[in-house]
Amino acid sequence: MISLNAKIDVRRGKVTIGDHCLITHGCYVLSHDGAAHVINPEDNGTGYVTIGDHVFIGVNAVVMRNVTIGSHSIIGAGSVVNKDIPEGVVAAGNPIKILKELTKPYKPLPKKHKSVE
Repeated sequence: MISLNAKIDVRRGKVTIGDHCLITHGCYVLSHDGAAHVINPEDNGTGYVTIGDHVFIGVNAVVMRNVTIGSHSIIGAGSVVNKDIPEGVVAAGNPIKILKELTKPYKPLPKKHKSVE
């Protein structure tokens, strides 16, 4: 599920999102970098983002170009994902760092959330 007000920006580049992911409110997923040519004139800013299966991305996280987030990983709210994240970890921060490895077998994200009544 991609929440309202989450933005998947593919003006240049490619974003691939796996099955049963949850990208929450206010997240940005960017497949390009508009300022890359200032740092390196050879870099046109085009890139990619690959998000595996059963990935949770917390509120207001930003996923930068040229990163892969492995399946069954959890990205904390407000994080800036500026490097690859392996499968089965909890990662958070700005810049992002791995906080915990999850134990196998991984539990999938629920396909339907339970009522809180």
